[in-house]
Amino acid sequence: MEKQPQEVVLIGAGIMSATLSIILKKLNPEIKISVFEKLDKIGFESSEAFNNAGTGHSAFCELNYTPQDKNGNVDIAKAIDIAKQFETSKEFWSYLIDNNYISSPENFLRKTPHMSFVWGENDVNFLRKRYEAMSKHPLFSDMEYSEDIEQIKTWAPLIVNGRDPKEKVAATFMEIGTDINFGELTREIFKGLQNKGEVTLETSHEVTDVTRLSNGKWAVKVKDLKSGNSKPVNADFVFIGAGGGAILTLQKSGIPESKNFGGFPVGGQWLICQNKEVIDKHFAKVYGKAQLGAPPMSVPHLDTRVIDGKKSLLFGPFAVFSTKFLKEGSNLDLFKSVKLGNVGFLMNCGLNNMDLTKYLIEQVLLSKEKKVESLRDYLPEAKLEDWFEQTAGQRVQVIENQGGKGVLKFGTEIVAAQDGSIAALLGASPGASTSVSAMINVLNKCFPELMKNQWNESIKTMIPSFGKDFNDATLVAESRAKTNTTLKIK
Repeated sequence: MEKQPQEVVLIGAGIMSATLSIILKKLNPEIKISVFEKLDKIGFESSEAFNNAGTGHSAFCELNYTPQDKNGNVDIAKAIDIAKQFETSKEFWSYLIDNNYISSPENFLRKTPHMSFVWGENDVNFLRKRYEAMSKHPLFSDMEYSEDIEQIKTWAPLIVNGRDPKEKVAATFMEIGTDINFGELTREIFKGLQNKGEVTLETSHEVTDVTRLSNGKWAVKVKDLKSGNSKPVNADFVFIGAGGGAILTLQKSGIPESKNFGGFPVGGQWLICQNKEVIDKHFAKVYGKAQLGAPPMSVPHLDTRVIDGKKSLLFGPFAVFSTKFLKEGSNLDLFKSVKLGNVGFLMNCGLNNMDLTKYLIEQVLLSKEKKVESLRDYLPEAKLEDWFEQTAGQRVQVIENQGGKGVLKFGTEIVAAQDGSIAALLGASPGASTSVSAMINVLNKCFPELMKNQWNESIKTMIPSFGKDFNDATLVAESRAKTNTTLKIK
């Protein structure tokens, strides 16, 4: 019989570690959980509002989740999968509110319609086909579609004001979209855990090494950045949830599985509106089509955000280059990650993805004026003086070795030791929005017998739909009736 983990170390105090902490504590109340965060504050790296798209990735509007093949067919399988995972997240967040881990959903979540918007005959035809395919599924049955500029104006006036009325445009609209501040959600969860005495969390503590002991446990070396002192912490399970920095810590573990992965950093930059009159006229998340070669985290969107109670309007993100794996990381991160064992497939990936390289170079060279020109595709009347540039988050594009070839992995990847004693989460989009499913996948990979037997019923108390399928219209309706009420989405 599989042993219950007793001592657990979680590296990084972001949304992933926060989510895993609660789940593990509910599965085994006796478990001892220690969380170490390098920064002096919680949730201020990959989970922080301006570092994260905050869309509540439910696949309502992200066109890169519904690719079109050379015959014109639109594949919605990935969109369905992501939408299911988001419904799972909503059920878990509702559980947190019902069990007093979070005081109010409005601390981290706002109902914000999700839209897709395109122009030109080819893209309009694509969006129509996408709508026809998606609206047949219960998760997207409320989706609205229009090619009428006046109808689109009622949803988001700024995207049609000043546009040629003869231009062919189309949009979809989902009223139950959300805007989520994952930094605030992370802080709320850890505050609830600490108030109940369920975790030990130390900020300004950097994990400098992870070493396997002869008894099978892990010795985690932790440095107190304020005093300079280091201490060893032993654990029988380690989770590396350090955003872009996870790959460097994973490599230190020395597990064979880590040798098949590498990464390339991609930074982001927003244009942010400072004209309140413009901000107040737009209330939606509007996603368009990505440029050829663009990574998923660079899909352009005109984005209503509520951050620290204040409404903002963002456009981007534009890609910027940095060798850091984290916003607060080191310029040496990329170079430290390149080893003899991965340099071959990393170079192979670069040579085989020249379109991505070309895209990144073009983005880095864009002036503010050129960025505002891109914005005018979505907001024709945008004025240069109304917008300023701000650095967004830092992401690492995961590259996997597949038979000596470096393959770009879009989405999130779970890398775990064969015995399940250590696991890391790599990758970016859809990331935080699907954090609950990601952490369930970590547990399935690391503790398959426990998940199948002892833990199964406990999971269902947190996630009522666990083991069921959101292809069922009745299940979708029942789940949303509860979560939309608890989270004040509808």
